Amino acid sequence: MRPYYCLASSRRAACLLGLVLLLTIPAQVCAEWISQTYKAGPVDNPLKGFMPYQGSYSTFPYSMEWQYLAWKDLQSGPATFTWVPLDNLLADVAGRGHQLVFRIYADYPTLPYGVPSFLSGVAKNSYTDYGNTTSFSPDYDDPNLRSAMHNLIVALGKRYDGDPRIAFITVGLIGFWGEWHTYRSSCSCDTWMPSTATQDEVLSAFDSAFSTTKILMREPKGTNPANRSIGYHDDSFNYDTYGPTNWFFEPLIVAAGSRSKWRTEAIGGELRPEIQLTTWQSDNECVVSGDGNAQQCFDAAVDTTHASWMIAHALFSPGNTSTEHTRALAGSQRLGYDLFISAVNIPDTVSADSLAVAIKIQNRGVAPFYYDWPVQIALLDNARRSTATWQTPWKLTSVIDKNADVTWTISEAVHGLANGRYTALMRAVNPLTNGKQLCFSNASWAQDSAGWLTLGSLLVTASSTAVPPVILPDLGGRPLLYSASPTAQGIRFESSEAVFVALFDVRGCCVASFDLPRGETFWQPDSKRGSSAAVFLTVARIGARTIARRVVVVP
Repeated sequence: MRPYYCLASSRRAACLLGLVLLLTIPAQVCAEWISQTYKAGPVDNPLKGFMPYQGSYSTFPYSMEWQYLAWKDLQSGPATFTWVPLDNLLADVAGRGHQLVFRIYADYPTLPYGVPSFLSGVAKNSYTDYGNTTSFSPDYDDPNLRSAMHNLIVALGKRYDGDPRIAFITVGLIGFWGEWHTYRSSCSCDTWMPSTATQDEVLSAFDSAFSTTKILMREPKGTNPANRSIGYHDDSFNYDTYGPTNWFFEPLIVAAGSRSKWRTEAIGGELRPEIQLTTWQSDNECVVSGDGNAQQCFDAAVDTTHASWMIAHALFSPGNTSTEHTRALAGSQRLGYDLFISAVNIPDTVSADSLAVAIKIQNRGVAPFYYDWPVQIALLDNARRSTATWQTPWKLTSVIDKNADVTWTISEAVHGLANGRYTALMRAVNPLTNGKQLCFSNASWAQDSAGWLTLGSLLVTASSTAVPPVILPDLGGRPLLYSASPTAQGIRFESSEAVFVALFDVRGCCVASFDLPRGETFWQPDSKRGSSAAVFLTVARIGARTIARRVVVVP
């Protein structure tokens, strides 16, 4: 026997043989990457897109809701908390299958003062800017206020970190609306902000208290903001977002060394209220910028910031119609991730061997998916019954760069499947039980089962240590006999005529190919190739005919 390991000059022969095999037998026996078809996911995919303030709306699709909470409603003493308002809010939003984004404020212009009453002795400043007559700006450096804020943040994290009803939390607490500024047009000043030390205390407390739930702040503040696990929210999006003006959102991020923050931490915000409807009146979706010197265009703002979500309440109430509505839908869809399974490789297997699934996944969006929701693989039998489900180690957060394939593989050593053909499915599980399903952007989404992506099919056959001979008549009518039997050292082949044989492992990779002369020949695996304990598919070509059998090599 003359061996040809499937390299260099013999690769062409092996590939041609594999092609003949696929054309000759009905079952897929040679694993290969199968390209998938892209189809955009829904506008209301979870944890991305436009959202309204808390409430039920039918005018625009959404998966998240936004709300403010007054600090005084959550804390009644230095270390005493009243969580009922937040729990009720979470229950209401989750009841609609949505997840909440919220902010706690101390000072919201035009709303009653938000600082708890037990801190009534803290000095505060009155102002009339923004139409305010009811709120005050507290002395954020007051020791009692600082201590109370720290206790609130620690308790908040202890109770709610990782709560599936929460999508994101913005830092808040400091500044007008909790936006970390106290700018007043009456004096063109921002002099009521706390010291850097106080800012660091608040940010460090959030950073430490939340290891799962993603936290965002208005812009880089404090010491070394780039080193914190905190993202950013642009509350004047598509108005003061990008360009040469140094106080715009993106220039501030770049100046702080946080240009790549989006790779691990979310970017969100609010489409500036005055332009939430007017942005969609033109094809280019551009408006005059906040400094009046240039345009801000929505697509460019999204691409520059890698934003995942935006508050845009006007799109829900009063809403818009016709072409403007269509543009707004596309704008919502453009935000955040867009996960696409670009190729799948699922080889057939035998009942005694492992089941292997490999996929190539890519992100066609502008930002990652920021939570590692469990990713599962399931199998349906021919009767469309679910027969097995496996948890994978795959991390959604690892799919970051646009249009770049990330390869994921899983092998289930003891699958326990009966013989037959199966359909392989995949899904990511939203930890909010009634929450929106994360839909992959594939044409085969929900093709065979609601809430699951169809990957492809595989055949499971019985393992055997004895392979019956295959008898095919040649052109002259004389029988040609070919058989293969495993031994402790390898495989013994017999044939009544000279044939060509190729060996493929269960993953469809060519292990060896050789000429089999008439009579008896023995093939011994090369231990250096790691093939001494595998299930092989033997393929023999006799003239224009192809035959295939599975054999087991016993180590």
